Amino acid sequence: MKKFILSITFLVASVAFINAQEANSIRLSFVAEPQFSWLKPDIDGVESRGSKGGYNFGVVLDRFFADNYAFSTGLTINTTGGKLRYTTPGGLPEGEVLPDGAPQGDKEYKLRYIEIPLGLKLRSNDFRRSNFYGRFGLTPQINIEARDGDDNSISDEINIFDLGYHLGAGIEYSIGGTNALMFGLVYHNGFTDITDEPGYDDKTVLNRLVFEIGFIF
Repeated sequence: MKKFILSITFLVASVAFINAQEANSIRLSFVAEPQFSWLKPDIDGVESRGSKGGYNFGVVLDRFFADNYAFSTGLTINTTGGKLRYTTPGGLPEGEVLPDGAPQGDKEYKLRYIEIPLGLKLRSNDFRRSNFYGRFGLTPQINIEARDGDDNSISDEINIFDLGYHLGAGIEYSIGGTNALMFGLVYHNGFTDITDEPGYDDKTVLNRLVFEIGFIF
């Protein structure tokens, strides 16, 4: 996994510093993306309780350094979350009790992040006003809101920074000039622990399946 992260980081950094000439072009896209999110813990005593619907919207920028290859970034607001069930951790020493404030039972997380994706986009040649594309890279995001199922703030129980990777593919359909519609499917897998619950030394990552819908200017 570490080699995978380093490889993606190296590719993204290399593209960012390429001094492209005639092939340079920049395209802006507005995206509105419905998604399904779920939380994945790694210890006994914490389990996922299903997915949660959400959405992601904002602007994506593709800077082409060759005809069919682009460095891709952007700025979006990601509304996401999931549900967990907390029971007594399997690794809790005999006689030790959970501290006050430690969650028990089912708990819903309603989260909002500022997301700044960093990656590469690869496109096929045009055919019949369309082309296929693939994208991959890193997905850093910063938490700006965290609430539970009763709409109470739980910002102190959520780590402010989250990092993952994304892989996706889709199709672009030209509607004239430089404008096009974009439809795709992108999978996001988290690397870092997003929760900081008292009494549970777990690593819970955020995973998402995103339906990418965009308008290219």
